[in-house]
Amino acid sequence: MKATLKIKEWQQLSPETLKVSLNQLKEKLMSLRFLSASGKLKNVREMNELKKDVARIATILKQKKQ
Repeated sequence: MKATLKIKEWQQLSPETLKVSLNQLKEKLMSLRFLSASGKLKNVREMNELKKDVARIATILKQKKQ
């Protein structure tokens, strides 16, 4: 899914839902980091995309607080 489509969908969600999504992405990112450290991670690109998604959701949450 393209980033712009994800961003538009995330902007429609409530802050509580975004926080849940953010926590889920952070947990998935942590597990990928463990796989990367052990040398078992095949797709490094997935980890990079997750980092960007975490940052995007955090930005949307900050915008909603203002």
